[in-house]
Amino acid sequence: CNESLMLEKLPACGKSFEEMMKKVDSKKWCNLTEFIMYYDSFTQCTEREANNASCFWPNPLAEGFITGIHKQFFSNCTSDKVHWEDPPDEILITLILIPVMLTCAMITLVVWCSKRSDIL
Repeated sequence: CNESLMLEKLPACGKSFEEMMKKVDSKKWCNLTEFIMYYDSFTQCTEREANNASCFWPNPLAEGFITGIHKQFFSNCTSDKVHWEDPPDEILITLILIPVMLTCAMITLVVWCSKRSDIL
């Protein structure tokens, strides 16, 4: 693996990606659908350059370069935490009572059938 050749060629992929990302409003950089084609081209470029340098892809050096690009463009993209809330009491009571009632009904049915073994 010619790491120095790969490290020499990867910045061209980053520069190309940077030029393509200029076409996207920076407010939309966190929306993957806005730039997925550009990112795919960037990924293919880094893979091609790694292969041209007889290196595996991904490799630690290429990953470091890709991480740098991510920090440059996507550092402000955070995933919002989902705030879970309990359902309303009426729904919660229903969701609790249905399995309890079904369990009681099944127990009753099993006990009743076991007492009526003379039919079987």
